[in-house]
Amino acid sequence: MEDLERFEELIGYKFKDIQLLKQALSHSSYANEKKRPNGSNERLEFLGDSVLSIVVSDFLYKNLNVAEGELTKMRASLVCEKSLHIFAKEIELGKFLRLGKGEENTGGRERPSILADAFEAVIAAIYLDGGMEPVSKHILRFMPKDIRHAKKPVFNDFKTVLQEVVQKNPEEKVEYVLIGEEGPDHNKRFVVEVCLNDQVIGKGTGKSKKEAEQLAAKEALELMGYEAQ
Repeated sequence: MEDLERFEELIGYKFKDIQLLKQALSHSSYANEKKRPNGSNERLEFLGDSVLSIVVSDFLYKNLNVAEGELTKMRASLVCEKSLHIFAKEIELGKFLRLGKGEENTGGRERPSILADAFEAVIAAIYLDGGMEPVSKHILRFMPKDIRHAKKPVFNDFKTVLQEVVQKNPEEKVEYVLIGEEGPDHNKRFVVEVCLNDQVIGKGTGKSKKEAEQLAAKEALELMGYEAQ
């Protein structure tokens, strides 16, 4: 793992509590190997996801005068796993990850789901260490320079599409449920069901929870007669 001071230079933020950064860069495989189950970045990832969403939502609201549906689509494209993977590569995040041996030996430093999750964890670490101002500055550096001329996303966010379909009937409720995990830590696969009013309408299996949720939503859309590409 590379020097953390170098990573601080890359992200433009100096931590007061370096332990927060260390935890943000610690994958569950590393924490389990070191017998520190609470030392992984999973809880930070949870917080970082919410901080990222509010900062991006604020940015889009202030810079785009479009309807709610368009704002939702644009936000989804900016905070999805594919985008976060790209952002993580821009700051060479993979070089600084703490991985278990199995994950290290199977290309974990380049795996999109791991990099995207760690990117969110770093966001949470900055937020907890310095507050909203520095974390907003960090996130906004990855936003398009002129969002009004940003190209339409080349990938689909099936969860967003499904949510828009369901919202046509306000009484309907969509929920994603993790029903299983398969395989060793370095090659884990997650199984997710998407439910509409407690009825299963789709199922997906992926290398991350987010990927599994997207595939479950894709299946649900296809079953509902929508073309999901």
